[in-house]
Amino acid sequence: MVIDWWAFVQVFAAALVGSVLVVGFYSLGLRLLVLAGRVPVVAPAEFTDAITVISPTHAQRAEKRAAKAARKNPLTDGQKRLALLGAWGCFALCAIAVLSGLLLIVWG
Repeated sequence: MVIDWWAFVQVFAAALVGSVLVVGFYSLGLRLLVLAGRVPVVAPAEFTDAITVISPTHAQRAEKRAAKAARKNPLTDGQKRLALLGAWGCFALCAIAVLSGLLLIVWG
């Protein structure tokens, strides 16, 4: 049995670069989304085996903090719009990275 170590290194490098790109673009997109004043507030989910469940009061506090942060935003409307476009661009690049990885798996 012969192991092609160069192929192993190539797959490892591709996986590492792909994961860094996906996580990096997603986190940058979330940061730009917050800068644009669109803080993502997710409603708490009820899980049967959850250790901690967010109460409605905690959810209301999170929404109040998001609204307060949106009011304190020093950016102009044009800068907020540009940040929002940048966020969606980062999310699109993240999706492209995932789809290209899937295409490499299917056709590689």
